[in-house]
Amino acid sequence: MSELLVEDAEGVRTLTLNRPDSYNSLTVSLKERLRDVLAETAADDRVRAVVLTGAGKAFCAGQDLKEHARLLAEGDPAPLKTVELHYNPIVESIIGMPKPVVAAVNGMAAGAGASFAYACDLRVAAAGARFLMAFANVGLSADSGASWTLPRLIGRGRATEMMLLAQPVDAAEALRIGMVSQVVPDGEALSTAHALARTLASGPTAAYAAIKEALAFSGALSAALEVEARTQAAAGGTADHRAAVEAFVAKRKPTFSGR
Repeated sequence: MSELLVEDAEGVRTLTLNRPDSYNSLTVSLKERLRDVLAETAADDRVRAVVLTGAGKAFCAGQDLKEHARLLAEGDPAPLKTVELHYNPIVESIIGMPKPVVAAVNGMAAGAGASFAYACDLRVAAAGARFLMAFANVGLSADSGASWTLPRLIGRGRATEMMLLAQPVDAAEALRIGMVSQVVPDGEALSTAHALARTLASGPTAAYAAIKEALAFSGALSAALEVEARTQAAAGGTADHRAAVEAFVAKRKPTFSGR
């Protein structure tokens, strides 16, 4: 059984973490596969939007601690290198993906699993979904970009509370504080995310890439303005921009090619 399912349809690539009996917890092999597929997806012009989800009852429970403990006991260096070799490249690929990424959070999202959802551009949560930052409970700090993404979503104070107290946040509260984009009935997160991704896939994906780059920038105002100027100039030179302007003048709906 493949630990990661990859399905393409209508310009949307769906990546499904597929270890449902283990709540889609992250083994070394799954992390390596997800890392590599995300890199391939970023370079594939046929893919115009991405959906990330989990099989079964959970989105992702984070690190597979059984494998982690076994490798530590065996003296294997892999657990101590997983942030550098796996988590960092995965999150950089999601955030830097030059196309929209939608998380369909169908159940519990914990640790690195929750962090992957935070790294996505939009998050659709099932009513029964929960988010948990429990790194402190196993004597660890934050990883998988959560120290950068989570405060940007919900503010530093609330992010600190989640990480220090390790208390779960349910879907309704996640929506209230801006952690997720929308909450839907259980069983509808994936279909809703797919509909959203299809809409995005039909849009100006080159402009989306420029928007993502500008939003990801952290720095002084003057430097941010320089990034905006550069990305806006790049977007303004695309066929999508010209098509949209022509359609506006002609009072018709534009067709975007992603170029």
